[in-house]
Amino acid sequence: MLFPRTLDYYQIQLTVMLESERYGEAMELLRFLLQCQGQEERHYEEWQSLLDWLVAAFPYASGSGESDSSSRQEEEELQEEDMARVLARSKLEEDADYPIKLLRKIMEEPLSESTILALEQLSYLEGEGIDEALSHWLQENNVHPLLQFRTLQTLRRRGAQGSIHLVRGQETAVVEIESVPLQNEEFPPQISQVLERVAEQAEVHEPTLYYFAQELWGQFVMSIYGSRDYRTLLEGEYAMLDIWAGALHQMVSESLNGARQEEETRAMYGITDSMRFQFEGAYRTLKGFVKTSLLDK
Repeated sequence: MLFPRTLDYYQIQLTVMLESERYGEAMELLRFLLQCQGQEERHYEEWQSLLDWLVAAFPYASGSGESDSSSRQEEEELQEEDMARVLARSKLEEDADYPIKLLRKIMEEPLSESTILALEQLSYLEGEGIDEALSHWLQENNVHPLLQFRTLQTLRRRGAQGSIHLVRGQETAVVEIESVPLQNEEFPPQISQVLERVAEQAEVHEPTLYYFAQELWGQFVMSIYGSRDYRTLLEGEYAMLDIWAGALHQMVSESLNGARQEEETRAMYGITDSMRFQFEGAYRTLKGFVKTSLLDK
């Protein structure tokens, strides 16, 4: 069963996926939502109807058949990039101020799917002034961590290089633009290893938990990229991955079930009393992210 805030969040994610033409991900999310129990019948009807339409309209993204091979996926992604580039340039031909309008949307409006789409469009427009404007804005303003990361990705796609200094509360993080991951596979292996641990436990104890954990962890990692927490995760010992996996499991389980069962979670991940302080610190960090970045949407 999904709590109202959780349902609202996934409805927003579904809208973002559709507007950014991530049809395969949208189908996967819809299939997951259809498996969740306790929702109003109208929700199931809407999800099934949308899923049927997506499968019929975009069979290559349906996740089944040989057409969904990795090579075909790469081909489709390249085609989408080409189309996005042509679209962005055609809008520029129609309106010379188009890049300025996109920059204003990104810099002046709250974080939303429209600001993310504006960043994606800037990826395909030429002009050194865009790089300078984005870099200056990131370094001189208190930008939402998720928007910081998305902007860094845009700068890398545009071919920008050099260091960016990001303000994160009382901390200043230094990030090399050319090292910013564009795909999940480009993150250090420790990031995926945390999720692998959660997948192992969720499969046994709570199968539906993993999908939520995957979504939360992906956004959380983007929000802490380059920070002290990020470096601690990468530089820590093997046990540190268990600590973060346990905290992630605890956070998602509590959100889904409304009950905190910390002792059981710690036992699953082998988190001893000597590791409890670090576990609670990781949990508080995740909970703070959820409060500021997800539940307010």
